Amino acid sequence: MDAAVPAAHHAVTSGSESETAEDGRVTEHNQTDEHGTDETPPAEKKPRSFWKELPILIGIALVLALLIKTFLVQAFSIPSDSMQDTLQRGDRVLVDKLTPWFGSEPDRGEVVVFHDPDDWLAGEPTAKPNAVQTVLSWIGLMPSAEEKDLIKRVVGVGGDTVECRGTGPLMVNGKALDERSYVYPGNTPCSNDDQGGQFRVTVPPGYIWVMGDHRQNSRDSRYNQTDVHHGMVPVKDVVGRAIVRAWPVNRWGTLPVPDTFDQPGLNQQSSTAGALTVAPSGVALSAAVPLVVWRRRRTSKAESVTGDTVTATGSR
Repeated sequence: MDAAVPAAHHAVTSGSESETAEDGRVTEHNQTDEHGTDETPPAEKKPRSFWKELPILIGIALVLALLIKTFLVQAFSIPSDSMQDTLQRGDRVLVDKLTPWFGSEPDRGEVVVFHDPDDWLAGEPTAKPNAVQTVLSWIGLMPSAEEKDLIKRVVGVGGDTVECRGTGPLMVNGKALDERSYVYPGNTPCSNDDQGGQFRVTVPPGYIWVMGDHRQNSRDSRYNQTDVHHGMVPVKDVVGRAIVRAWPVNRWGTLPVPDTFDQPGLNQQSSTAGALTVAPSGVALSAAVPLVVWRRRRTSKAESVTGDTVTATGSR
């Protein structure tokens, strides 16, 4: 008598047949559907525990924060009184770092953050952050103490002639600025001293002239005319424009350009610089239009072939 074949080696049969051992008992019965596929449901994956996912979530959050700090927005703390009353010591501002990537340059009236051009902060005490502060500053949740950044208002751009005589007013391209809305109460627009408060300068292309809103308590372009840039700030050193006063909550508000910088005739001597500021945005828009038209045509073609309704993701 031939030896029985072990049941474990039996071939899988169709749903109408069974695999049997020597005694006729059913040992396996894997039913299949009419197409020959196994109907046995797949084993469910056990969800990953929260504690295993937490490091991944933290890592993603850190990467996003770093990208936002590098390319979009960064928070800065105000360390002095040089921008009162617009900004108080301890205020937190959010700085737009995105638009410079598209060719935008600082314009008159904007409050900007910039790297120290040439030891403007010499002699100023530097805070020593602890480990937690170092990490928070690295991801952009706290300002970095090592970057030595300053914040001032732009009053002159490339091509402008800026002038102060006596106590003011401040003149730009021969036009007097009405600065009552932002200069510190009790201050005069110009400082009548012989250390730099009296001046007449022409800003070269690629530079800006900056001044603090607290005119008699701000070591700005006026008092750094002996440095390598003669008090000018290179545009390449500008981090970005301060757009929002975000903290404390009771002082929340935007930082718009004062109306006096929109007066007629102010741009006559710097029309070229103004055009360079606006041109990149126009170029970007012109480049975007053909792409949008191409995408719409491609979408319409796909709809005509498949008959499906297409919804543009992220179009809101």
